[in-house]
Amino acid sequence: MPKPLPQFAGLFTGLSAFPLTPADENGRVETNALQALVARIVDGKADSIGVLGSTGIYAYLTREERQRAITAAVEAANGQIPVIAGIGAIRTDHVQALARDAAAAGADALLLAPVSYTPLTEDEVFQHYATVAATTGLPLCVYNNPSTTHFTFSEHLLARLSKIDAIQAVKMPLAKDLDFTGEILRLREKTPENFAIGYSGDWHCAEALLAGADTWYSVVGGLFPHAAAALTKAAREKDTAETARIDAMFEPLWALFKAHGSLRVIYAAASLLGLTKARPPRPLLPLADTLLPEIEKAIAALPER
Repeated sequence: MPKPLPQFAGLFTGLSAFPLTPADENGRVETNALQALVARIVDGKADSIGVLGSTGIYAYLTREERQRAITAAVEAANGQIPVIAGIGAIRTDHVQALARDAAAAGADALLLAPVSYTPLTEDEVFQHYATVAATTGLPLCVYNNPSTTHFTFSEHLLARLSKIDAIQAVKMPLAKDLDFTGEILRLREKTPENFAIGYSGDWHCAEALLAGADTWYSVVGGLFPHAAAALTKAAREKDTAETARIDAMFEPLWALFKAHGSLRVIYAAASLLGLTKARPPRPLLPLADTLLPEIEKAIAALPER
């Protein structure tokens, strides 16, 4: 039986913090370390937790380990904030199984990227999402992440998907030419009133929020939730001066993200903070030790350590 819709209001709004999923070299999730990261996010007053996103290395974990990660995150969140679980996989039936696992583990919502090997058509993606959306009663967020999936959702396709009841949000990449205002306006005109529009790409998400985005799907929020929550609050309140002040504190980290990839930098930062010694899953390699002083300096500028 599908799970009833969650009781959290504004499930896909505000700061959605995406933590690492610490795992050993064999891909076994280190649940204690993950729960410590989740507890940090809860304490930081994020609006939701995005477990098993790209930062959460979902694509590198087995089905069993993914379920262990979701179960651990739900346990650590303890009903205080909703848990959104990533369920991306190549085959539709595999995604359905992951969706059922997430529901059984207590997740409040799902996040789905159109992972593929053979390039997908719009009709194939639509049918993929429609099938998964009907699998459980959980709300689902479309993960538009062309840098990893090599599929870009057209506004027409997002409009089609938004008409499916369970599909309630989209996680967008940075807008073309950073025209968040124009993109959000066009999407609002084509989607239901309660369809939430959010963005990833941390270094410009303050601009997206100032332009009226509902959500910041944040990598740094998974490690520095207090500062990320403060930035989210200022931007959503249209306090441009405070938004600029907080965003400037993050600027050295944004530069590192753009130069080396946010996943690698966050792993190094988490290690420097003593939160986990886990390394990125192979074939990804940790950053060179010569970069650690620069990362240390960047995170020292943030108000939480």
